Amino acid sequence: MSPIIRLFTGLPGAFLITAIIFLLLASVIAQNQDVLLTDDVSVQINISRQIEDRSTQRPEDFQRPVLDQPPPPPPVVTDPSFRPTIGTAAVEAPDLGAGLDIGTGFNPDRDAQPLVRIPPQYPSQCQGRAGPVESVTVEFDVTPEGTVVNPRVVDSTNTCFNRAAMRAVERWRYQPRVVDGVQQPRFGVRTAIDFSLEG
Repeated sequence: MSPIIRLFTGLPGAFLITAIIFLLLASVIAQNQDVLLTDDVSVQINISRQIEDRSTQRPEDFQRPVLDQPPPPPPVVTDPSFRPTIGTAAVEAPDLGAGLDIGTGFNPDRDAQPLVRIPPQYPSQCQGRAGPVESVTVEFDVTPEGTVVNPRVVDSTNTCFNRAAMRAVERWRYQPRVVDGVQQPRFGVRTAIDFSLEG
């Protein structure tokens, strides 16, 4: 069946059913009748429930739970110090035949140790007359407080960098040298500072 034939046969049927429904609704509206429910049941919904407040508590309101079995007794400890028993064996240290003093493993004496080392700034006036890497060896002393004093240049590949190396060393801080638990000055500390132009 072609769609055109279906359109012409279905269209009049749709109009007829629509007209019947329209006339039926129009007659109901014209009669102005109210629709009544057969069962008149009123539903009440209680939203807020008032909680009963008792000023006194009765012992029967609170009951302890009854255990099936009593709890086990705590374990009995015979040793009050709670120390495990460890068997020890006395063994002598082997004799290696050398007069070495191994010490106790802790040596309070120490040499000066660096704490803060600020790198030097590359001097701008040295850029045109410097090689790829320049080095300056500086010698200085460390006070008991850890500050650097008396810096002096020992060796330098380019004298243009001497002043920048001295300025950097003066800002360094050290953990001072300790001998017999007393902080001591450290003389003649040497270090080499390298300058390289990056980029």
